[in-house]
Order: sequence, then structure tokens, then C-alpha cells
Amino acid sequence: MTVLAPLAALYGVDRSGVPRTEIPPEPDGVVRAMPVVLRLERPPAPRTGVLEAAARAALAVCLDPAAQEGGEWHEAVLTWVDARIRKIARRARGAHWAAVQELPGVTVTVGDAQARALLPGPVDEVPKVVARLQIGGTDLPADEPGPPPPGVPVIWLNAALEMTVGKAAAQVGHASMLDAAARGLATVPPYAVRTADRERWAQLCRSVERGDAVAVRDAGFTEVAPGTITAITAPG
Repeated sequence: MTVLAPLAALYGVDRSGVPRTEIPPEPDGVVRAMPVVLRLERPPAPRTGVLEAAARAALAVCLDPAAQEGGEWHEAVLTWVDARIRKIARRARGAHWAAVQELPGVTVTVGDAQARALLPGPVDEVPKVVARLQIGGTDLPADEPGPPPPGVPVIWLNAALEMTVGKAAAQVGHASMLDAAARGLATVPPYAVRTADRERWAQLCRSVERGDAVAVRDAGFTEVAPGTITAITAPG
């Protein structure tokens, strides 16, 4: 059992990823989110690597020993997982990137790319070092990462949505968490992230219907309509 157990119950994750119930609002009225800081130097790392680092970092916080029962992060992570798993992606470089390393969280490196997921908490109590980081305004061009490595779970993004890198980073973070909850993972696998064209996306949606893949359905707070499937995780 990990801190993700309530997530599986709330979202009704049973490999189909189809929610059995509507996710309720925060019971105490406090909006919480996990800050995911993307390292975007000049020039920045490739988009795919940044997203893969974000996916693994978000899950790494949840599976860290400190987030499990008795750990110092447990209450903060469990309270967040128990409601809506909002994530807010921000960008940093240079001294600002160095500064966020001092905050509780986990940094993941994938090739030249890095992302750091921080301990979730109330959005109106974000540390100043994080609040000064920009949320939007910068995107990364599409790259050509090639086929995913064999045997590695793949988080597929819906190409039709044309999500910004910040929105995509939040979605792949949701995807890794839902997949881990569905499979009862206790360690972070090396997720690959790829973008699915129309034909592959249709195949993936059928896999979700069969229960062979896990879907992320967006709450619709930014960029896409509520209920839109933004990402699907399929086994490698």
C-alpha cells in the first residue's frame, strides 16, 4: 500500500481508467496543487525529455519513503491525493533553478532535461521562490524522439489538443500517478512520453475501453474542455 491507494479509489482506476464517481471538490475548501518546476535553460532541453522528467518526478514524490505512512511528507501528499490532484508547471533556469532544489521535492534527470516536483500544498501558500517563477509564456518545439524503448510504459499525448509544455507536463504527471495506482507500483518506472497521431489515438482509446490502458480525463480548468482525454498510458 502506498499513498496512492486513495487515488485509485477516487478515480475508480481499474486499468480502464474510467472514473466510477465524480471527483468531489476539496472537503475543506482549500485548493491544493503540486508545483512541477521545469528546467528551461538557454537553449532548453528537448520537449520530450522535459516531459519524461516531469512524469517521473511527480510520481517520485508520491512514492518517496517520506510520503508513506509515518513519513514527514505523508500528511501533505495524502491530503492532496485525497481530493483533486492539481499540478501547476512552472519554469526556471540558472539561480532560480538552484533555489528550488532547497525545497522539499524530487528532481529527475532524463538526458539533458530536468524537472523537480515539489511537495503539494495550498496554492495560496506557495513559497516565494516558487511564486516568482513564470507559469506560461514559454513553449518548446516538437522534437523527434524516435520509437519508445521496448518494455517501457508509454504515456501517449493527444496530438489534436496541441497542449503547451506546461499543460502537457501536468498531464503526464497525472498519467504516471494513475498508472502507478492502477498497477500498485511501489517504484517509479522509466516512463517514455510520445505524441499519438489520430490513428494511434483511436487505437489507444479502444485499449482504454478494453481495460488495457489508463486514461487521464482533464478537469477542464485550463486549455481543454472538462472530460477531455489528454493522455493514455499503455504498457511497453
